[in-house]
Parts: sequence; C-alpha cells; structure tokens
Amino acid sequence: MSILGLKKKQPKTFKVKVVTMDAEMEFSCEVKWKGKDLFDLVCRTVGLRETWFFGLRYTVKDTYAWLKQEKQVLDQEVPKDSPITFNFLAKFFPEKVEEELVQEITQHLFFLQVKKQILDEEIFCSPEASVLLASYAVQAKYGDYDPNFHKPGFLAQDELLPKRVLMQYQMTADMWEEKITAWYAEHRGIARDEAEMEYLKIAQDLEMYGVSYFAITQNKRDTDLLLGVDAQGLHIYSPSSKLNPNKSFPWSGIRNISYSEKEFTIKPLDKKKDVFKFYSSQLRVNKLILQLCIGNHDLFMRRRKVDSIEVQQMKAQAKEEKARKKMERQILAREKQMREEAERAKEEMERRVFQLQDEARLANEALLRSEETADLLAEKAQIAEEEAKLLAHKAAEAEQERQRLEVTAMKTKEEKRLMEQKMREAEQLAVKLVEQSERRLKEADHLKQDLTEAKDAERRAKQKLLEITKTTYPLIAAYSTPPAPPEAANFGYESTSTCLDFKDSDMKRLSMEIERERLEYMEKSKHLQDQLKELKSEVESLKLEEQQQQAGLYSLRSEARGYVQEPVYIPHSNRNSAYMSQMAFFEEV
Repeated sequence: MSILGLKKKQPKTFKVKVVTMDAEMEFSCEVKWKGKDLFDLVCRTVGLRETWFFGLRYTVKDTYAWLKQEKQVLDQEVPKDSPITFNFLAKFFPEKVEEELVQEITQHLFFLQVKKQILDEEIFCSPEASVLLASYAVQAKYGDYDPNFHKPGFLAQDELLPKRVLMQYQMTADMWEEKITAWYAEHRGIARDEAEMEYLKIAQDLEMYGVSYFAITQNKRDTDLLLGVDAQGLHIYSPSSKLNPNKSFPWSGIRNISYSEKEFTIKPLDKKKDVFKFYSSQLRVNKLILQLCIGNHDLFMRRRKVDSIEVQQMKAQAKEEKARKKMERQILAREKQMREEAERAKEEMERRVFQLQDEARLANEALLRSEETADLLAEKAQIAEEEAKLLAHKAAEAEQERQRLEVTAMKTKEEKRLMEQKMREAEQLAVKLVEQSERRLKEADHLKQDLTEAKDAERRAKQKLLEITKTTYPLIAAYSTPPAPPEAANFGYESTSTCLDFKDSDMKRLSMEIERERLEYMEKSKHLQDQLKELKSEVESLKLEEQQQQAGLYSLRSEARGYVQEPVYIPHSNRNSAYMSQMAFFEEV
C-alpha cells in the first residue's frame, strides 16, 4: 500500500447558511468557489437582480466584514464553523429609494432591514415618525383596516416601536396601539409594496439612515471622532452626536482617498483645501472603510450616468409589472367591491328573508290568533245575540212594566188627587168640627153656666122653701120624722104626711124650668157624645187610609223609579186638636 493511499480524502464541498431578513437558506458550495459564486447563487435563489446594493456579511472577532467577490470563500477570514454563516444584507443605500429601487423584492429587503435598524435604535427616529412608520408597517403586514376583523389587541405580539420611544412616555400598550391604529385606518387602499415604499421614503430622511459609523482619531493620541460613510459622502462626527456632522466631504468634492496601514487620507478636489487625515484602530477596519468608500463612490458616479441596458430593461419590466399589478389591484378592488356589494346584498337578502320569515311566522301566529279570536267572537256574538234577545224580551217587559207603571202612576196620581181632595175635605170637616166643637164648647160653657145658675136657683129655692117650711109649720117640723136629705128633695116631691098645697106659682115654675133644662142638657150631652164618637171613628179611618196610601205610594215610587211624585203629607195637628178639645170637654163634663 502506498503512502498516498493512507492520506484522508479531502472534501470537495462545504456547508453555508445564509440568513436574509425574512428567511434562512443552506447551500452546499464547492471548495474552489469564490465569493461571487456564492453571492450569485443567493441572488438567484431570492430572485434579486439589483445585486449592487447587497453583500454577504460575516463576523470576525469584534467586528464585521463583507465577503469579497474576487477571492475564494475559504481563503478569506470567514468562520471555520460548519455551516459557515453569512448575513445577506444591504451594503449600500440609495439616495432616493423611489427612483433607484426597481424590483419589489429589493424594496422588501430594504424595508425589513431599515425597520430592524429603527427598532434596534441603530437609526434614531422621533416618536411621531415612529408611530407613522409603524402604521405603514401594519398596513404592509395586515392590509386594509377592518374594524370587524382587527379587534383591539391584534397588535399585541408585533414589535412596532423602539424601546426608547416606549420608555419616553407613560403610555400603555393599548394606548400606543390606539394611536397606531388611528394612522393605520387612514392607509386604506394602499398595497403592500406601496406601504413599504412609503416607509422607506420617510426613513431615508432620517439623519442616521444608511450611515456606517467607525471610530477614528484625528491624531494618534486622540480617539474622540466618528467617521460616517453613506451614499452622499464622508462625515466627521463627535462621539456624543451621530446626527449632526462636524465636517462633511461629499463624493463630488473628493479627489482621492488612500490609506497606509492605519492612516487615512482624504484629498479634496479643490487643491486649495487642506488634506484631511485620520487614524483607525485596526487595519481590518481601514480595509472595510476603504471598501465602503469605493462602493458608495461607484454608485454615486453610476447614478449620474445614463442607466445601463440591464437597468433600463429592469425599470421597463418593473414599470410594466407595476402597471399590471396596479391593473390587477384595480380589478381586484372592483371585484372586492362587487363581492362586498354582493355580500351586502346577500346579507340584505338574507336579512330580508329572515325578516319575511319572521313576518310570515308572526302573520301565521296572528292568523291563528285571529281564528281563535274569530271563534271566540262568534261565541261571544252568539252569547250577545242571546243576551240581545233576552234584553229585548226584558226591554219589552220593561216597556210593559213602564206602561203599567205609567198607568199605575196615573192611577196613583188620580188616587193621590182624590186622597188629597178627601184630605182637604177631611181638613175642611175637621175645621168645621173644630168650629162646631168650639161652638158646642161655648154652648156647653153657656149650659154649664146656666146649669150653675140653675143649681144656684135650685139651692136658693130649696133654701127659701126650707125657710118657708120652717116658718109655717114649726111644730110639725119639730115632732115629725127627720127631714129627707137634700138630694131627695125633688121638684115633683109630694109629702104624704103633709097635705099642704103649695100654690106658689114661682115655686112651680122654677121646678118646671129646672126639670126642662135638665132634660135638654141630657139630650144635648147624648147628642154630642154620638157626634164625638162618629167624628173619632171617621178620623181613625182617615188616618188608616192615609197610612195605606202612603205605603202604596212609597212602593210604587220605588218600582216606577221616579214616575210617581212623592205624596204631600198633611199633619194631623189641626184635625186632632178639635178632637182633643172635645174629649177634654166631655171629660170635664
């Protein structure tokens, strides 16, 4: 076995991992590949044609470097890891993004890189500009704002603002989201590439946009300066401020740039101006500065020349592509509008159908209720008809009763009139009776007075007779039997013991008058008692009849409900007064 056979076989390929702003790719590269081979492979993979803005960057110790295209990959100071990691990034920045960035993929890669630099605070941005940029980033990611879909909190997982801005104000995440959403709603109708271009147009006006900073010294002992390299030229800053340069050297005013180890020399185009020299800390950094200066200067000169055929073709294609996409977007917008209108019409039709269904259901329910109501009303109508018949019958009876009551009322009125007439007659009779009683009372008084006078005359006659008897016959009176009591004396008395013949005419006449008046008095008293009894019975019958008539009138008035007037009650004081006076008289007699 030969010694050559014992040696290990060297690998012909090596692994490479390329990290872009939105993807990671792995490639198997040949050992002899140069940097240009790997770079072209990556550009073809991502579909990038504007390759002069980009490069492959890798980390070397405490700094970074760009992969050189003319040297083999493995011959450069790349990491010896497997796979070897490169970052595909924008190495040079355009002066005007809207004019220089042609392809959509180029715009997208620049947008992602600039956005990351702003969020990482590598590019300073004011809070107001940060909110506006965030709104365009949201438009590029989510499309048009839809309040039905983009509910509060939909940006909670997105990093949209630098931490410095978030810490600068005492605002919650919801408050920031509300501010961003307010701007986001204004961008309706803007496509993703347009939103990204608007983002870059705002970002390119920031002071730190596209600037690569390096620490330098103006002499070997001082380390208090910064060198900035960008698309406009070279700028000298103080370490405390990266926004406003102390001195600037535009590419159009630089005649030559050279370095010798750590010393850099900038020769102005105007020979009268002083040459500016500065020092860097490492030779690797000097090479990087020189590489960036050459690339930016070449692009600066290229922008001021006529575009190459390739660029013109790309711009034409990009223009056609934009026009096509714009047309597609318009068609899509119209279709979307038509679809939205169709959906709205569909929703309206569905809503109308649901409404009609509800109306039909309600109508059916109303119909059922109407049928039930109709049945109920029919039953009620039948009941009402029966009640109407009953009421008609009752009305007829009421009419008959009313007529009867009217007749009764008329009879009652007639009876009342007759009763009143009888009452008046009774009152007149009572008045007459009172007058008669008063007259009789007067007569009785006269009779009483006459009787008294007669008694007095009889007493005087008896006294006179007694005196005469005592005077004429004193002896007979002394020896005879005792005389009879005065009550036994009578005007017609004849004594058997005495045979005296009184021829005194006065005595006889007096006795006859007394007897006659006594008889007349007895007859008058009997006649008055008979009249009094008759009057009393008549008054009692009148009172009973009046009470019965009043009871009948009261019942008729309650039944006839006002058809018969209430009878007038005449008090009995006048009628009873005569009766009472007569009774008092006879009791006295």
